[in-house]
Amino acid sequence: MELGISMFGDLHFDPATNKIQAPGVRLKEIIEEIKLMDEVGLDYFGIGEHHRPDYAVPSPEIILAAASAVTKNIKLGSAVSVVSSSDPVKLYQNFSMVDLLSDGRAEIMAGRGSFIESFPLFGYDLNDYDSLFEEKLDLLLKINKEPLITWKGKHRAALDRQLVLPRAARPIPVWIAVGGTPSSVERAGRLGLPLMIAIIGGSPVQFQPFFDLYKEVYQKYGHDMNHYQVGIHVHGFYGDDSTALTNMYYPLYAAQMDRVGRTRGWPPYRRNQFDFGRTKNGALVIGDASEAIDKILYLQELFGLTRFATHMDTGAPLHRDIMKSIEIYGTKIAPGVREALKQKSNREKEAQAGH
Repeated sequence: MELGISMFGDLHFDPATNKIQAPGVRLKEIIEEIKLMDEVGLDYFGIGEHHRPDYAVPSPEIILAAASAVTKNIKLGSAVSVVSSSDPVKLYQNFSMVDLLSDGRAEIMAGRGSFIESFPLFGYDLNDYDSLFEEKLDLLLKINKEPLITWKGKHRAALDRQLVLPRAARPIPVWIAVGGTPSSVERAGRLGLPLMIAIIGGSPVQFQPFFDLYKEVYQKYGHDMNHYQVGIHVHGFYGDDSTALTNMYYPLYAAQMDRVGRTRGWPPYRRNQFDFGRTKNGALVIGDASEAIDKILYLQELFGLTRFATHMDTGAPLHRDIMKSIEIYGTKIAPGVREALKQKSNREKEAQAGH
């Protein structure tokens, strides 16, 4: 199982001054954070796309291009690219450049977008929410397979034997990111694309039907199970002392959930929700290394995960605290999870040999 980190580029908000962090400061911090992720041996980094005043990153590929120059091994992807309001030609070109700069480490995570600001910003009608994604994903996948494109759709000008350059060294991995819509899960299975499910609230067990549906559809359409990939994106944060960490992090986390919640009609976020989220049955992975290892292994066993992504900057913790969280993840949590999974694999092989 790959272990990684995703971020949205949350800007730190100072309640004492009512001032929000300058985007340029946060962008430079993110590059330092990705560099550390690579140094401590994490497998994957993903950055989201937003067009709001509380996030610093509207173009994931810009951050990933900068990160490619200061990293060596970590995979670099979007989390997500809002394909519906993007131009697939330009999206592919940008990510092919990231792929070339990083020697083949680029990924695209395609999503419909949980926020809607990009649609009016780029001149798209929200009434076309579903058809935009279907059509543009289709074009993106075609471009990813072949350089010479003839294509016609409803929402974009047709292409007649157009050459799309530069080309990545190989087809760029394209994941489908979903928030729990069965039709999106079915689409990923039908197309044979890796699936990433965001689990940011409630109990993870409630999402089991989506994993079952994906596997069923994936196999129904004859896709190779050797290429089967499924992951989750959960909110997490790590520290040496669990009590001190949660007391520090809860106010930041709650404030961000309330800022988003006000636009969606959510009730105020409460401490009991946060504390439940940290239990085995909750969706948060927040605590010390031992707690995190146990929770990640539980989730891997529950869903058969091939990738686990900790979403680490919700509420914009201070840079120094994010760096500490990354360090603990890479030097304590990831080795602990990998060793436990290795031992489990060895036991399964021994059991099979015994039969």
